[in-house]
Amino acid sequence: MGLYAQETVPEASSARRLFSWPAAFVIHVFLALAAWSAFMAVGYALQPTLPQTAILGLSIFVPFLAGYLVNLFRQSRMAPTVWLFGMIWFFIVVLWALDMPTGPGRCYQCDATEKLTRTFFNLPGPSGLIDNDGPFLATWPAAALVGYSIGARLALKKREE
Repeated sequence: MGLYAQETVPEASSARRLFSWPAAFVIHVFLALAAWSAFMAVGYALQPTLPQTAILGLSIFVPFLAGYLVNLFRQSRMAPTVWLFGMIWFFIVVLWALDMPTGPGRCYQCDATEKLTRTFFNLPGPSGLIDNDGPFLATWPAAALVGYSIGARLALKKREE
């Protein structure tokens, strides 16, 4: 009995550590998206006509503050990696938008670059694809995760000094 107990203790701690990293990653993704969701809820309640460039900037800044504060008090090396989830999500939605058919009122005769800029940044005007919700579905959440990652990394650097 003693022999098996001694062998399982290192396995248990390494298994616990192995499962703590993905759990920390998921928790930080949730925190970043929660900060962004709170900003969107409060922002639309107070000022529903905010320009999209301001929303993009605040979608980076608000989660940046959340990532900085969370990682300042609770250090986690997984927090700065949540930008990967944001980019993967953004690229999945980009592929979905590129695969959508065009037609009258839906980015008719757009090339790929124009289709993407109109869908995700509404420049020079909305594309009509994804019901004009490209920024809300892909651009702003990805920006929020990048902002959270930057804030978390700066808090880590501050602690390491």
